[in-house]
Amino acid sequence: MATPTSKVSENGYAQPVVDVPALTRLLDGEHAAVRDKVRVSLVEHAGLLDEAEELSRDAYRDRVLETVVAMAGTGQTAYHFPAEYGGAGDFGATVAAFETTAFGDLSVLVKVGVQFGLWGGAVLNLGTQWHHDAYLADIAAGRLLGCFAMTESGHGSNVQAIGTTATYDAETREFVIQTPDDASRKDFIGNAARHGRMAAVFAQLIVDGDNKGVHCLVVPLRDEEGQPLPGVRIGDCGHKMGLNGVDNGRLWFDDVRVPREALLNRFADVSEDGAYSSEIESANRRFFTMLGTLVMGRVSVAGAGISASKVAMAIATRYADRRRQFATDDDQPEQLLLDYGLHQRRLFPLLARTYALHFAQDGLRRQFDDVFSGRATSEEIRRDLESKAAGIKALGTWHATRTIQECREACGGAGYLSANRFAALKADTDVFTTFEGDNHVLLQLVAKGLLTDYSSEFGDMSQFDLVKFVASMAVDQVVERTMAHRLIERLRDVLPGDDKWNQDAGLLDPAYHLDMLRFREEHMLAGAAKRLKRGVDSGMPAGEVFSRVQDHVIATANAHVERLVLESFVAVFATLPQGPNRVALGLLCDLFALSTIEADRGWFMEHNRLTTNRSKAISREINDLCRKLRPLAVDLVDAFGVPEEMLRAEELLSWE
Repeated sequence: MATPTSKVSENGYAQPVVDVPALTRLLDGEHAAVRDKVRVSLVEHAGLLDEAEELSRDAYRDRVLETVVAMAGTGQTAYHFPAEYGGAGDFGATVAAFETTAFGDLSVLVKVGVQFGLWGGAVLNLGTQWHHDAYLADIAAGRLLGCFAMTESGHGSNVQAIGTTATYDAETREFVIQTPDDASRKDFIGNAARHGRMAAVFAQLIVDGDNKGVHCLVVPLRDEEGQPLPGVRIGDCGHKMGLNGVDNGRLWFDDVRVPREALLNRFADVSEDGAYSSEIESANRRFFTMLGTLVMGRVSVAGAGISASKVAMAIATRYADRRRQFATDDDQPEQLLLDYGLHQRRLFPLLARTYALHFAQDGLRRQFDDVFSGRATSEEIRRDLESKAAGIKALGTWHATRTIQECREACGGAGYLSANRFAALKADTDVFTTFEGDNHVLLQLVAKGLLTDYSSEFGDMSQFDLVKFVASMAVDQVVERTMAHRLIERLRDVLPGDDKWNQDAGLLDPAYHLDMLRFREEHMLAGAAKRLKRGVDSGMPAGEVFSRVQDHVIATANAHVERLVLESFVAVFATLPQGPNRVALGLLCDLFALSTIEADRGWFMEHNRLTTNRSKAISREINDLCRKLRPLAVDLVDAFGVPEEMLRAEELLSWE
């Protein structure tokens, strides 16, 4: 896109030209004041990062709770609540605050998410005025601690099959909550083991002997002294790989009775005499509509994973700009790690991907805000939000796992010291890839949307219905229903093996980058549709068809999300004024695009979109981009705005 021009330093690299404050303002966006407020709070509680390694488990949990309640007192944890309950009615601000909170202790982050996002969000989004008046103010202030009790030991991602029941007793006007077996116990529930007083419990609603499907009820767990209420059994999940400041627990309910008003009845209700009613006739659609209101969790976790990557990148990049190892000549000083081409190759593509994911996440946050604030009301936009949230959550959290590991290794033995933050980052983010939805399951959701174009049947479809739906269509129909189908029209006259369109494009042309990723997505989507249709046409059961094609479906979804991420980055770049930051982000955008193509070069070569010479040229260009980014790297990670106290890497960064 552009090459920086500036003074050359003694080591042969151009001097940094990034305007760091301006770039931070760009990254912080419209919620810069919210993010700064959170940064101040993080610094005030920075001591918790040290205490986490010294305190006992219960003491650490209580210290995390103390921090969360203090944060709630500043208003930074419940922006999405209505103003009359202590919030600001600003869903985008809540996500921005959560993303920034992820720079600090991640047990605090998850505790915030459980209390205000999951527990509070369930009451806010699934309840009605009565529930809001009864609970929201105390939830927002951190006075009423609660849980989000959906997951069960025997039923993780398949929420529709949970075993807990809520049976309506018309004589007493109560629901009876029952855990029928250990497979149906609520498992891994945050806030349950120690602090939660109530829970949003998801259960099969039984009315007059008829199962109405999964609904959510508010169920008390503990009395004012913290003791379990009659019929409520509570267990502790114990020590975990990470996030030990969060009191994850297990819940059983033995004929626990709650009043009729305990049903969160935004989408369905039960009258006093036991009549069930809902404006949504389809049980499946009612279920998916209910879950759709809880998408904030996925949006937030995606941002948290990206923020954790920023912390790791900041530590590793700054360390590599100080640490020296080996000399190129006998009479020269040892060389900085960041001057080595291999070190640049290890870190800079990850840095570029971190920026790319940031801009994709920022667009997702704005879309989420539009939907939940009521500015965007169409079903298509809501479905698109759910798909993007699933896809960016998957790629963002996988990126965090990969980035933190690579950054740890890039810091050598020093990175292995707990004092240098990587141990906590690795342990605490590892679960991000599976909570709020296992990433592979989420990518299946993305693929389902692509294959059906979010048709009216989308919400009702199981994977078996999906197979039959696609098999009932001509493959061309599937392709035509997708967002990128116009690219196919442009390439119809390109014969297999003819790389003319490839050779005519410059390697740093964003149109070329987008065409490559769009073509890959489109080709994979058509391939998945063909395989599904061929399997059904051959008489194979739908379940087996899907199982055999599952890897192709996941690859298609991954290709789709990577294309969305690149489009987000290119769109932001197009808005930037001329100047050093435009140059820097142009280099990063090019690097993200080319490293994405390089990572899947086998596929592109198999499908005649890349010649061996072109592939080698891309690798050379990536190396060149890394060299150009070398003098900008420290400024680019400083622009993330991670407070110094959050880096907690004195062993790495306190010496020259």
